[in-house]
Formats: sequence, structure tokens, C-alpha cells
Amino acid sequence: MLSGLAAPAYAQQPAQAPATAPVAPAQPGVGTGTVQSISIAGNQRIETETVLSYMGLRVGEPYDQERLDQVLRDLFATELFADVAIAGADTGNIVVQVRENPVINRIVLEGNRRIKDDKILPEIRLSPRQIFTRSRARADVARIVELYRRQGRFAAQVEPKIVQLDQNRVDVVFEIEEGPRSRVRQINIIGNERFSDAQLRSEMATRQARFYRFFSSADSYDPDRLAFDQQKLRQFYLTQGYADFRVVSAVAELTPDRRDFIITYVIEEGERYRFGEVGVESALRDFRGEDLQAALPMRSGQWYNARQVEDTVTSLSETAGLLGYAFADVRPQFNRNRETLTMDVSFRIAEAPRVYVERIDITGNTNTRDNVIRREFRLAEGDPFNAVRVRRSRDRIQSLGFFQDNLEIQQQPGSAPDRVVLAVELEERSTGELQLSAGFSSLERFLVNAQIRQRNFMGKGQELRAGINYSSYAKSVELGFTEPYLFGRNIALGGDVYRRDINSFNFLETRRRTTFQQITTGGQIRAGVPLTEHLTVALRYGLNYDQVRLAQDVFFTRDPATGQLVCDPLVAGRYLCQAIGNRVNSSAGYSLVYDTLNNRLRPTAGERAVFSQDFAGIGGDVRYLRTRANGSKFWGVGRGFVFSLSLEGGYIHSFETAPAPDQDPVRLIDRFFLGEPQIRGFDIRGVGPRIQRVPYLFDTAPDGSFTNVRLSEDRNQIIDDALGGRAYYLGRAELEIPLGSGARDLGVRPSVFLDVGALFGVRRPATLDLPPGSPELVRPILNADGLRQCLGANSAVTALPATEASCPTGTTLIANNIPPFRERFVGDTPKPRVSVGFGINWNSPFGPFRIDIAKALISAEGDDTKLFTFNVGTAF
Repeated sequence: MLSGLAAPAYAQQPAQAPATAPVAPAQPGVGTGTVQSISIAGNQRIETETVLSYMGLRVGEPYDQERLDQVLRDLFATELFADVAIAGADTGNIVVQVRENPVINRIVLEGNRRIKDDKILPEIRLSPRQIFTRSRARADVARIVELYRRQGRFAAQVEPKIVQLDQNRVDVVFEIEEGPRSRVRQINIIGNERFSDAQLRSEMATRQARFYRFFSSADSYDPDRLAFDQQKLRQFYLTQGYADFRVVSAVAELTPDRRDFIITYVIEEGERYRFGEVGVESALRDFRGEDLQAALPMRSGQWYNARQVEDTVTSLSETAGLLGYAFADVRPQFNRNRETLTMDVSFRIAEAPRVYVERIDITGNTNTRDNVIRREFRLAEGDPFNAVRVRRSRDRIQSLGFFQDNLEIQQQPGSAPDRVVLAVELEERSTGELQLSAGFSSLERFLVNAQIRQRNFMGKGQELRAGINYSSYAKSVELGFTEPYLFGRNIALGGDVYRRDINSFNFLETRRRTTFQQITTGGQIRAGVPLTEHLTVALRYGLNYDQVRLAQDVFFTRDPATGQLVCDPLVAGRYLCQAIGNRVNSSAGYSLVYDTLNNRLRPTAGERAVFSQDFAGIGGDVRYLRTRANGSKFWGVGRGFVFSLSLEGGYIHSFETAPAPDQDPVRLIDRFFLGEPQIRGFDIRGVGPRIQRVPYLFDTAPDGSFTNVRLSEDRNQIIDDALGGRAYYLGRAELEIPLGSGARDLGVRPSVFLDVGALFGVRRPATLDLPPGSPELVRPILNADGLRQCLGANSAVTALPATEASCPTGTTLIANNIPPFRERFVGDTPKPRVSVGFGINWNSPFGPFRIDIAKALISAEGDDTKLFTFNVGTAF
């Protein structure tokens, strides 16, 4: 491999202009003469006539030394030749000896790991089958260096090399040494007297490099950010009243090791000003300056604040937009008094016509139909312009989830001064989701998941979804469809059909034990009708066939009287025995939804409140009223932080009479359950009423009696069954923390949170207490005739007649011996459970991921806490 250039190019050096090829003198001592003949030698691919056409010399023309040198320069300027020489100048028989530049066989990149080939190759102008020239190679080196410079890698260096091949071909190899990302080691500020360096640095977008900023790109050097920080400094001082502030200079110096930058700002703060006279002058018919002046946020004598002035201009423009003045011209006029250090401000609103919407232009929607977008606009062509309705239209289109974030509706002048064109340029995103996965988890064991969902089916805004889930403890098949605008009217209609097979479980030590199986087959019809712009009513009807079963080989025993298999409360517990059976649930319900969120997928402002009731008892076997209410509010608190509060609660009222005083009228499967992921820091169904079966520990004396009888305190030996509750409440406060642009582009969103909640209100069930020696712990194994069995000599089994109380002498009763236990009813309290923690959301290409680390600060007896949770495919 032979070096093509003398030295590598560095990212911190400006690209040099291509050097002019050296021109060798034609021949020493050549005088003047007349060209007798011209011949070309050494050309392989380039025709002789082509070479002659580049020369400014013909047979019969006079020549001298300068004329021959110009011929050399002309040929080198074509960049087709690596070397040119002229012979025969003393005789007039000119021989031009050329060596052609090689043809590029391929372009090779080596050493690039941070920037992939598909990003670098488009920047390279050399390409295979083209003529190689050194000037083009130098230009490509400069482009690659600039590409790394834009990535913040100022220590990157690129060295081009060529590999000679046969037939005058070469491989061009760009050897790249990327180097580390250039960071800002230090930010110096000179001239600040009123504010500290740390306070001023906090106002900048650039941060000093620190080890804990591994998620942020703010500490990487960016010349554009340097200019932006100067503007940020000026904005800060202007909000503090320093109207004469200026940045004298901003210098970024590369450290000697070429790894980091040191930035130095020299500033002049100037004097601090107060507001002088503040007023409004309006030329609009509906605007009276005297009325508007009373609503201004600033007053004479207060410290001058440029941001208040900007916000006031925006507020006055929006107010004018409400009355149809789309292009109201609001200009603040300043009068600076340096003697009194006051700033007079007059907001002048120029005369403008009322504006009407001439047309709505929609571009970029290649899949989504125009009517799907236009029906989200809150104004139509010909309507008076209204800025609030334009913003609401933007929020509704954004909430569809079909298009890019930060969508904007542009206001453009129409064909007349009183006409406006609303233009929205869309960038569609993928709305189809296909998920195929298989795996193994500690909860689900082997699992298979297949889901397909299209939120914009055929570009009509319809939603179609289907899913199959299979695992050792849960199986489901679901199919759903939603039409958001039925027959072109603002009425949503949808339906679902499903079958769900869910196994509830508990743990005994590390063994997972299935308790009951619930099989639900049914469907639902849904409809939604908007009452106002922000208020919607949703109606629904559902029909479910529920089957609750217990494993007969574990929880059933044979009734001696009837010989039938019946649920054994000593093994399963009375609460589970009472839950088994088949029932039909026919229910109808409604929801009132108030929604002002600016984005339903990732809101940063607005609020949402929902009140729902479902009545079960329109036929069927169960009758109850389920009431739920929830509300949430979001605030953008500046610098990209989003704070949210949410509250919810629910209650179930049964219209049935409980079969027994110790049995709740609401079925186990109809109650509320609370835990992960609703309240973090607790396990699945880890909050609320539950039955704990605590084993007895004891010693056996030589005479067979039991001594040292006590209850086990080992949580792994306690069987824990959640019962659910009829009432619950839940509150959450969460602060979403912004990260750098790199993490934001990946969809990574960390947050800190506080969760509060409780589940309660179930009727206290009857509990059992069977210490060692209790006869109930011996469960005879009956034969097919329902008779007890005795085991004798030689393993002979005989049936024990029902009239006999015990087995004959020399034989023993065949039975299962249940370990002694005591049941405890715990957790039924409205006492709040509180947890705090932090988590990370990641909108990955495979679906949403959520990782939470939460600590339960307040819990009740029996609650199951959990420090670390990891959820896949769950939206928060």
C-alpha cells in the first residue's frame, strides 16, 4: 500500500485549497521554432485526439519556452494525467509523454466505528470507475473531517491511501482515526460581577464535562451551541433588567492533546433598569388600549424584564387572533432613559383587517386520507380566523399518532389582506405494529406472543387489532375493530371479541402453585359521541361467560356421603371454594370523558378526567354497579421537565345477598386488585386484603405429644392469596426529566415518582386454625364407592364400612396428612401505601420498555413489596 498524500488531515485544521500540480520545464535551453509534428505517447485509455484537443498548440504554429510550459499546465489542469513531459522541442518534432491517472476500482473505509459507511460514503465524491485525482481525494478528506467535526470529534484524522492494481487501477482507502468526542473541559466567564459563574453556566445549553453526564450530549463541543449560549446569556441578563448587557467575545480553544475545549466568555453587564411608563396603543376597532393596559403583567417601578415584554406581545397577538385578526402587528416601542435608569415601553397594535380562512393546505400525507385530517380541524374554509381553534386543531391532529412530533400549522397570507391560508406539512410515521416473540420468564414460564395492530387501517383512521398470547399460566385470543367516524359523523363505534384463560397463583417457598383458573369468553360493543369540544360520552355493552375452576387433583376430595368430588376448604381455603362455578355477566356502562391534553400519546400540558359506571345485571347471573373515576393533569415546568399528577378511585356495590355472613356478595373475579404496575414498589396484587396460611412449627415428645408449638415467621413458608377489594384509591406524582438530544432521539425518558394507594372493603372471611393434632388434618382417601380404606399386612387394602369409626387393629387408615396451619386475614385497611422511586421509559423498536426501582415507604401487614420491576409492552 502506497501513500497517496504526504500527511493526514486533522479535524481541527481547516481544509486546504487543492495545490496546483507542479509543471516540469519542457526542455532546458529550448529557444523558438515552428512545430513540425506532434505525437502523443503513453496514453492507454484516452484517445490521442482527445489529448491534442486539450493542448493549445498545433502543427505549423511557432512555439517558445513559455508556450510549451502552458501546454503542460493545460494538460495537468484536466486532472486526467499523473505526469506529463515534452520532448523534441529542439527539432520541432514535439513528443508529449503522458502517464494517465489511474481508474478507481473501489472505495474502502477503515477505522470508522462511530459513523457508519452509509453516512460517510454519500459525502465522498470519488467513486468506482472514475479517474483518481489527488485534489479530489483531498476534498473528500476535508468532507469526512467536517462530518466528524459536526459529530463533535475534533481529534479525528483521515489519511487517504491508494493500492496499485493491474491495468492502471487503484483501490482508494480512507484510514480514519476517529478519536474521542471533543468535550468542553471548562467554561470561563470574565466580567461578571452581579452573578456567579455557576449561575451563569446553569443558563447555558453547554455543560462542563463531568463523569455523571453519560446520558447527556450537552458537554460535547458544538460551535452552533456556542452561539446559542451567547444568546442565552443575553436573554438571562435582559430578564434581570440589564438592558445594556453584551458579550464582548467568546473564544473556544482546543487543548494541546486535541481532546477537549476550553471556552472563555468576556462580558459587560452594564446598569440595571426598571420599567418606566408602560402603555398600549391600539388601532384595532375592538381593542381599547386603556382596557388592555390594566391586564399587562408589568408595572412602573418593577425591574425591567425582556421576557415579560415578549410574553405580552404573544398574549396581545393571541387575543387579537381570538377576534379574527390573524396577522395583528404588535410592536413594543422602547425609550431608554440612562439618567434615571428606566425603560418606557409602549405596545403599539397596528390597524389590520379581520381575517377569514381562505383554504387549508395539507401536504405530506401519502397514506392518510385528507378527510381523516380535515375532520380534526376545529375551523373550516370560510370561517373567521381563531388562534385558539388553530391550536386545538394542531393538538387533535398530533393526538392521532399518525404524524411527527412538534407538528405545526403555518399561517400564510392568502389572496387578499383579509384572507389566510392554513398550511400543515405532515411527515407520516409507521402506524402498523407487528410483534412476534417467544421467551421464558419467571412468571409466565415458556411464552409465545403474536400481535398485529394497525391504527390507521387503509388510511381511514380506523383501528384493527388481533392478538394471540400463550404461556404456561395465561392464554388469550382477541380481535378488535374501531371506526372513529361512523358514516362521516363524529361518532365512534367499535367491538371486541375475546377468550382469556388466566391462572391465578401463589408461591410456597420458591414453588409456584396454581390456585384457580378463570376462563372468560365474551365480547363488547363500544360507541362514543362528543358532547362538546372537550367532553365525550362513551357507551358500551359487554357479555361474558366466566368459568372458575380449581385443580381437582389438588383442591378436591370425595364427599363420604355422596361420593362426589367436592372442594376441600382445608386445602383450597373457603374463599376459593366459594368462587368456583360458571356464571354469565351481562353489563352495560358509560363513561364521561373530559380531555384537554395537548397530546394523548405524550402529553406535556392539559388535563383529563373520566367518570365511569358499569351495571351488571341485564340478564345474566351477577348484579352489581361498578363506579370508577380518575383524573390527571400535566404541566410543562420549563427546560423540558414535565410534571404530572393523577388520582383515581373506584367502588363496587352489589345488588345480591351474600350466601353466608362470612362471604362477600361480590365475586372474587369481579373485585378490584392493586399492585404492580399500578402502584410501583409492590408486587403483582401485592396490596390489599389477603388470606395468609401460616404453618405451625412444633417438636414431638417421646410420648407423641406436641411441644414448643409456634407459628412460622419465614415468609417463604407462608401461602399468600390476594382476595381483592370493593374499594380502592390511587394517586401518583411524577416528574419526567429531559435528557440530551441523543437520548431523546432514542425515546429514552427517565422520571422520578411518588405513588400512594390502598385497596380495601371486602367482607371478612371465616378463617381456620388447626394446630398440631387436630383430627381435621387427617383427610382419608376414599375408594370408588366413597368408603375409607385401611392398609394391612402385605400391603393389603380393605374398605372400612361407614358404620366403623376406625380401622381394625393391625391396620392403618390410608389418608393425606395436612400440615397444621392458621389462617390470617390481613391487609383490609384504607391506610395509604406510599412508595418512591425512579424509572426509565424507552420507546424501543420492539415496543415500549419500562424499568422501575421503587422503595415502599409505608406498607400494611401482608403487603408484598418489590424493589425492581421490568415491564415490556406496557404503556405508562
